[in-house]
Amino acid sequence: MTKGDRAQTVMEILSALYPETPIPLDHSNEFTLLIAVLLSAQCTDERVNKVTPELFAMADNSKGMSKVPVNKIREIIRPCGLSPRKSKNIKDLSILINTKHEGKVPSTFEELEALPGVGHKTASVVMSQAFGVPAFPVDTHIHRLAQRWGFTRGKNVKQTEADLKKIFPVDNWSKLHLQMIFYGREYCTARGCDGTICPMCRELYPNRKTPKKINKA
Repeated sequence: MTKGDRAQTVMEILSALYPETPIPLDHSNEFTLLIAVLLSAQCTDERVNKVTPELFAMADNSKGMSKVPVNKIREIIRPCGLSPRKSKNIKDLSILINTKHEGKVPSTFEELEALPGVGHKTASVVMSQAFGVPAFPVDTHIHRLAQRWGFTRGKNVKQTEADLKKIFPVDNWSKLHLQMIFYGREYCTARGCDGTICPMCRELYPNRKTPKKINKA
């Protein structure tokens, strides 16, 4: 099976398994999505969704959040981990959005990545899910699956993203990003599969007998 054949098989199987791709993080607008994605760093979506209702009840826009004391933000988001840094970034980016961007979340990669605490992956999620711009954010699940499925050597997430963008059609990027996350959580988990166990790995590499070594993100 060629790399192109594998890509087509992946798209067909994932589309059958996950025809709908709801955004896992609860949000009501571009700002709350940005904050939720920022909080999800080294934290599960489920935990973020338990924390954000109280946070967004206080403020669901940059103007309101810029007025919330950073200690109050930190207290609410503590279960998400890294709360001192995340709370400061939330406060600082809210002020910046409110003063520099007229209260609107910027809609370019360059402007998003200039915000405190917003890296390329966070910016990619917001661009894709809030503004409909094709993007292929790579998290630990996608980085793992892309290696097991033979789409990248996985030197780092930046290289994995570039390799995936070369293989898959641009119109599929945003949906495939979520489909791969869903599959990685449900079937091809870090410990539950080693490249020889889950249905997709067996379909793509039926003759693979030894575990696939994975480079961590």
